[in-house]
Amino acid sequence: MKSLNSRFIFLLSLTLVSSSVGFYLPGLAPVSFCEKNPKANTEECLTEIQLFVNRLDSVESVLPYEYDAFDFCKDTNEKRPSENLGQVLFGERIETSPYKFSFKADQTCVKVCTKSYDKDSKEDKLKLDFLKRGMELNYQHHWIVDNMPVTWCYLVEDNQKVCNPGFPIGCLVNQEGNPKDACVISADFNKKNTYYVFNHVDITIIYHSEDETTGIGARLVTATLEPKSIKHGNDENPTCEGSAMDIPAEFNSNLKVTYTYSIKFQQNNDIKWASRWDYILVSMPHSNIQWFSIMNSLVIVLFLSGMVAMIMLRTLHKDIARYNQIDQEDAQEESGWKQVHGDVFRPPRMGMLLSVFLGQGTQIFIMTLITLFLACLGFLSPANRGALMTCAVVLWVLLGTPAGYVSSRLYKTFGGENWKTNVLLTAFLCPGIVFVDFFLMNLILWVEGSSAAVPFGTLVAILALWFGISVPLTFVGAYFGFKKPGIEPPVRTNQIPRQIPQQSFFTKPVPGIIMGGILPFGCIFIQLFFILNSIWSHQMYYMFGFLFLVFIILLITCSEATVLLCYFHLCAEDYHWWWRSFLTSGFTAVYLFAYAVHYFFSKLQIIGAASTILYFGYTTIMVLIFFIFTGTIGFFACFLFVNKIYSVLKVD
Repeated sequence: MKSLNSRFIFLLSLTLVSSSVGFYLPGLAPVSFCEKNPKANTEECLTEIQLFVNRLDSVESVLPYEYDAFDFCKDTNEKRPSENLGQVLFGERIETSPYKFSFKADQTCVKVCTKSYDKDSKEDKLKLDFLKRGMELNYQHHWIVDNMPVTWCYLVEDNQKVCNPGFPIGCLVNQEGNPKDACVISADFNKKNTYYVFNHVDITIIYHSEDETTGIGARLVTATLEPKSIKHGNDENPTCEGSAMDIPAEFNSNLKVTYTYSIKFQQNNDIKWASRWDYILVSMPHSNIQWFSIMNSLVIVLFLSGMVAMIMLRTLHKDIARYNQIDQEDAQEESGWKQVHGDVFRPPRMGMLLSVFLGQGTQIFIMTLITLFLACLGFLSPANRGALMTCAVVLWVLLGTPAGYVSSRLYKTFGGENWKTNVLLTAFLCPGIVFVDFFLMNLILWVEGSSAAVPFGTLVAILALWFGISVPLTFVGAYFGFKKPGIEPPVRTNQIPRQIPQQSFFTKPVPGIIMGGILPFGCIFIQLFFILNSIWSHQMYYMFGFLFLVFIILLITCSEATVLLCYFHLCAEDYHWWWRSFLTSGFTAVYLFAYAVHYFFSKLQIIGAASTILYFGYTTIMVLIFFIFTGTIGFFACFLFVNKIYSVLKVD
């Protein structure tokens, strides 16, 4: 039986993990390309390849910038494809570029444009200073071809090939002569206190041809490039030969920077269109996870949870059987959880606030569950930019009804009567805190001129979704919740509260709450590292199958850790379990915040006051949402547990 269970867990894990790679965004049709040929029917294929540019970002700064913020070559007929809500919230700003290619037409050293900088022009000095600042902070280009990132592939230790979905705009050799970032790739970058701009790219596009005889119906499967720094001798007719394009730190003379590119096409029918992202995802830094150790830790968590559940059930079964067999007079001499049956369902203090948190937690739980499920099916893959955030926001807006229903029903169970205040707090308290934090962070982004700043129109649209859809749905849920009677407890509540005996150190509220969040955090901190990497280090996160498995484990550990501590507190005749059950699992969010602080100082290279404020501002939103979510899971697990054990007692 044990081997069957372990085999089932292993197969389930493999299924969930593989689901994140096996599916490639259902509903996205591939685009076919063909050569320019007057005799061929090219109505069903494209002959020109348009290269799009996205925002530029850096691991040393939280502030992304639009492509146009830097003085690069721009498209004369610039067009922006339609962006979804998630892209706008994440600061994605995709636009056309002057890089346009004809399919299967190899080209060498094609001039794009020349940028001139006059040392006497204040405007040119500002442009060049901003470009230097970008190179100093290692800002990265993000180019897109056929909805696929143009990657920069290079070798690292042990000859491992890494493909990065971005490449630097340049690099810096500091005053001591030490090359920074990408300047280490070539010995030509050797001048002290000098910037080197990557003004040339060698682009390679690999295609899969459906018809090898005619070449019609080819699909792009790989797009890579190699950035180079070249000082062109002739800006009008560049040959892409020469020394590196150096920019002195001191702007003392006029300067010209010519941007060029070379492109070649290669055919490879072994790469299928549906798996064209695999080479990026497999080779990404930090994606080579030690699967065995992670699965081992998850199995240990499951084993501990099963042991806790078994011990609890056996102990409770003996307690209940013994309590129901003895006389009531002898029962008065008993101690433990059985003696607080007359107080255990006494309404908690601040029941209004607790019910509001639980309503919001229910909304977040359902939203997270559906979002992760859709992500596992491939609908929210990295290819569908912004889909994850769009899905989460839309689901949150549409799930106002269960939030209002749960909040009002529990508030009525607690004996509350101010239903108007309850529904208003449910609709506005937690979302209001998140929106105020988000708005303040957005003000900083506006001031800094970052592309991540959400436009005013989008803010109005978010408010319209909140006030126009979410709030009315919350009122609808509250209406049905208040129409139903409160949840009846299985035992009567005494009029006079029972005195709580002196508690030991481990059964006091604070130590119990602090211990309660350790086990749930232990099962998520490995995944947390990769999630934070995807947010702050701009790496793609695609392991949604594994994340869904960790999500299930988190639910189990939050529930059982809370139930275990709740049982210990009731055995110590402390019946104040309502808020304690919420805070016990909710304290996992405190460990999350502590880990985020550790990650900031140990893993990130962020500098600047604005970037630091933005990091901790957005982290506060994450911690608040996680606190409400985990607290809600622990509360309902404990609520069901307490109702179950007291419903089987024979109490007169």
